[in-house]
Amino acid sequence: MDLLKGIRVADFTHAFAGPTGTQLLALMGAEVIKIESVMQADLATREPRDPIPRATERASIFYATNLSKLSIRLNLKRQEAVELAKRLVKICDIAVENFRPGVMDKLGLGYPALKEIKADIIMVSLSSHGATGPERTYGAYAAHMGPLSGLSYVTGYRDGPPVPIRSISDTLAGVTSMFPVLAALNYRRRSGRGQHIDCSAIESLSICVSDILMDYTMNKRVRCRDGNRHDFMAPHNCYRCKGKDKWVSIVISTEDEWRAFCNAIGNPEWTKDERFKDGPTRWENQEELDRLIEEWTKNHTNYEVTGILQKAGVAAIASFTNEDIVKDAHCKERGIFVEVNQPHAGKQIQMGLPWKLSTTPKAPIRPAPLLGEHNDYVFGKLLGMSRDEIEKLEKEEVIF
Repeated sequence: MDLLKGIRVADFTHAFAGPTGTQLLALMGAEVIKIESVMQADLATREPRDPIPRATERASIFYATNLSKLSIRLNLKRQEAVELAKRLVKICDIAVENFRPGVMDKLGLGYPALKEIKADIIMVSLSSHGATGPERTYGAYAAHMGPLSGLSYVTGYRDGPPVPIRSISDTLAGVTSMFPVLAALNYRRRSGRGQHIDCSAIESLSICVSDILMDYTMNKRVRCRDGNRHDFMAPHNCYRCKGKDKWVSIVISTEDEWRAFCNAIGNPEWTKDERFKDGPTRWENQEELDRLIEEWTKNHTNYEVTGILQKAGVAAIASFTNEDIVKDAHCKERGIFVEVNQPHAGKQIQMGLPWKLSTTPKAPIRPAPLLGEHNDYVFGKLLGMSRDEIEKLEKEEVIF
């Protein structure tokens, strides 16, 4: 998709959250140049249980979060490499990093330094706690962000522990951090000014429980876990279906939907029970209601239940495994997944751009790059360095 054609990005991100965000820019047509090094390879390229960070070129997370990007090697522990990074930023529109606050400043690549180089640069700093506040020096990975945001605490069953929130923490933070980038590009187009975007991954997750946080702030109520139940809608749950570990979600919000549901399942006698005559009584008796609904759903596959209820105008959807999603007819029709031929790994099925635009064509999606695959293009063509200069810096482990 060429929505961002002509936009160039210096991508200093690593691991999962940052690369997820910059991949969206790449899939929208921006030229995203990933800056990495043998000395400090992206965390996502480590082999399991391998204590030495090395570019194995066989890491599924790396493949899934770096599609359509370019890759160069720069050992930022060397001042010469930092100077090359500055030269690159000078010809870029956007710079993105997800280190702890202060790391880029120590490298000489913080926003004040980059603004001196490129006055209208748009810089994104994505960290766990953000660059201001008493917790700004803290670090965190996905497993920490869910609990710290409050999302884990309210996710789970009433009689069970909080549910760990892991990879979604990184994914949501990465996507959230890119939305202000598009706003900043629009602002720069009108004003000619860049800006520094400070994004907290934990705050990106806290948005998901904003009503719960507001309830505590205003009313001092502490919400706890309550499974899939809703504050006033019933039925509102996930129900067992035919087959091993197969489930379907069903939600009914109005009396019309309730009547449509009853008709769809054949109007069994229990649907006329006084305990289920309206929304409030169904909510008060939802434990028994859920049991009776599951007596029906468990005789059908989750796809059958989905089809029957959706046809009747009732909100229902099967709970998907990863394999189910890839094979789903709707996902295929939408073109959500793409096939790429990844060097050293062969054919890979990856998720492409998660939305469609009515008149903007899709750009071809390329596999994730090999480490330093585009050194010659970036250093030679974009920065105008000679082959001798590049080879000299490679020997000196600057381009390394």
